[in-house]
Amino acid sequence: MAPFGFSPFSGSEDPEEMKKNIEAAFAQLGITPAGFLDQFNSGASELTLPENIAREIAKKFVTARGFHPVGSKDLNEIQEAMAIADTWLNEATLFPANFAHSSDGKNIYTRADWVDATIAGWQLTVEPLASGLTKAMGSVVDQQELPEGAPPIAAIAGMLRTFIGTLLATQLGQSIGALATGVTGLHDVGLPLVHPSRPGLLPENIEEWGADIGVDLSQVRIFHALREGAVARLFDNNPWLIDYLRGAIGEYGNGIHINVQQIQSQAQEAFESGAIDPSNPESFTIALNQGLFTPDESVEQRSALAKLETALALIDGWADDVVTLASGDRLPALNSLRETLRRRRATSSPTQQLFASLFGLEVSPRMSREASTFWSELRRLKDIQTRDHVWSGILPTQDELTDPAGYLRSIEIPDDLSTLGK
Repeated sequence: MAPFGFSPFSGSEDPEEMKKNIEAAFAQLGITPAGFLDQFNSGASELTLPENIAREIAKKFVTARGFHPVGSKDLNEIQEAMAIADTWLNEATLFPANFAHSSDGKNIYTRADWVDATIAGWQLTVEPLASGLTKAMGSVVDQQELPEGAPPIAAIAGMLRTFIGTLLATQLGQSIGALATGVTGLHDVGLPLVHPSRPGLLPENIEEWGADIGVDLSQVRIFHALREGAVARLFDNNPWLIDYLRGAIGEYGNGIHINVQQIQSQAQEAFESGAIDPSNPESFTIALNQGLFTPDESVEQRSALAKLETALALIDGWADDVVTLASGDRLPALNSLRETLRRRRATSSPTQQLFASLFGLEVSPRMSREASTFWSELRRLKDIQTRDHVWSGILPTQDELTDPAGYLRSIEIPDDLSTLGK
């Protein structure tokens, strides 16, 4: 509550003074998030994570990096690719396209458009983490003996809510801005970020993705249109999956517990070792980013992360199998495109960096490959219907990914039900 010898209370209950003091604390950390005062004044908001801050920081990042407007040539090329992808996907999955492609280009995005289209979905996705962290900090405050002249507990809780929400929104906005410069579609990150689910592509990023890989750009566009269309169909036809993913994040957030004594001990060691220099506020930020004060994860939290990681791998692997089947021999460069995607995600995936910074979760490229093999084996052993019907039941575990045949046996209903009770 008093980093660098600073106290946000200063013996005063004046809200304006407290706001100035908290802003000063942000300034010491090198953070000047837009819209902070607005969020402080609207503390009654149901959501902890302020959308406007994340949006503004992400848009500033995108603007600084630059982006091209969507031209008529982009519209024609992307719409053609999406139309081809729709036709091919009809043969490769049971899930229909319940959405109509817009003829006016509303499903084709610039980098800034992508931020605007997905920001609400990002907020809903990360909100459980912000809420869990706020509750954990609130429980710490409840246990403290406050100094004379400090504001009441309710006021402190409100400040913590704003402070934590703004910090996370700042971090999220930076991550979204970085993602916007590389994502190829609305569902490229494998998360449900738009409602209702619908495909959408970024022609500028697709062109950059396909540069210098020796593949005709028309094939690159169709490849990404196929992946985008497949995941959009998956979420649109399985709305429970959206709740499942967000529920896993919520389970993790609810399990956040802050051990004050442990943090104090870590801080003492950091000061003594020189990892934190009281005269250099930036050293404190670096220590936080490196996970110096990361609370221990509970068994329930580790279980939630495992569930989230497996689900993300299953989504990515399913899309890979659907695209492979849909393409057949009609996309000569398919294997090259798949390998390029895997290689890039294994070395520099912004999505992995986002989850690593927010949850300490590293989505393994190996698990995505195992998931792709799992889905293709289900299809080979049975058919498309069996593969896609898995999404209407209990999802396979991480261990079951390596044994598709065993998984099929576990979900099959025996012909003779009389033996079940014996």
